[in-house]
Amino acid sequence: MQAISGKHLIEFVYKTGGSRIAEPHDYGISKGVECLLAYQISGESSSRSPHGWKRLAVDDIHQLQVLDRKFRGTRAEASQHHRDWDLLFARVE
Repeated sequence: MQAISGKHLIEFVYKTGGSRIAEPHDYGISKGVECLLAYQISGESSSRSPHGWKRLAVDDIHQLQVLDRKFRGTRAEASQHHRDWDLLFARVE
């Protein structure tokens, strides 16, 4: 939640893939699963492009680091992705 409120980029490994860098936007529970909604800006992705919106199961995120580098905040198209939350803990402003 610190990365979301401070608008810091994060670096992490998802499942068994390689490193990724992303902007964390939402953190909450979706369909009973603890998830992070992030906009990935670089790194690996097993599904589609290494850039773009990703809804990630928190249990599959490893080696998470909050980076010093910041991002501007919400994206213009973010409103179409900020939905389907059972419970929302944090959202970037």
